[in-house]
Amino acid sequence: MTELKLEVNNVDVTYPNGFRAVRGACLKVRTGETVALLGPSGCGKSTLLRAVAGLERVTAGVILVSGKDVTDVPVHKRNIGMVFQDGQLFPHRNVFRNVSYGLEMRHMPRAEIRARVLSLLELVQLGDYADRSPSTLSGGQAQRVALARSLAPEPQILLLDEPLSALDRRLRETLAVDLRKIIKNTHTTAIFVTHDEEEAHTVADRTVTMKNGVISPL
Repeated sequence: MTELKLEVNNVDVTYPNGFRAVRGACLKVRTGETVALLGPSGCGKSTLLRAVAGLERVTAGVILVSGKDVTDVPVHKRNIGMVFQDGQLFPHRNVFRNVSYGLEMRHMPRAEIRARVLSLLELVQLGDYADRSPSTLSGGQAQRVALARSLAPEPQILLLDEPLSALDRRLRETLAVDLRKIIKNTHTTAIFVTHDEEEAHTVADRTVTMKNGVISPL
């Protein structure tokens, strides 16, 4: 039986004003599995994703990664990658150095960084773009760079918060297929947040729905 990579057990996220954005969330994700979290805007899916990343404080419940309780572990110690809707690339770094950022922070040898970055750029079909500035990239290219940057440190889990929603429909359909291939080729465990049911089924192995802060029973 495949081991569980992520366990979200009865998690609440309550804001200081008393609003419960996430209520009693329970979710299990197996190693190497891609799960889509599907729901309308404002349903709490992005908040739950941020709680898993450590960007939102969990007010009740427990989050386990590879069996370890990370509920109160700081963001930088969780080894969880995240891709946002707008990519959030570093404008002062070229494509290569955007992707290499996490590896540089780990003080990896320069030759190993180069090999890893170039391999990932080939994987996301941007092998010739290493020296390009982020300002010269299209929206789809920028998201590919953001994906490569998140994959570079080999995260335990990759979280994707509506990474295709800012793109036009045709490009979204193409990138959704590519995204699934990239995630599977790297054997990455991932959670993909979207409000698009077709996109969810294209990218993910399994889809979980969320409404009003509650995950629907599986």
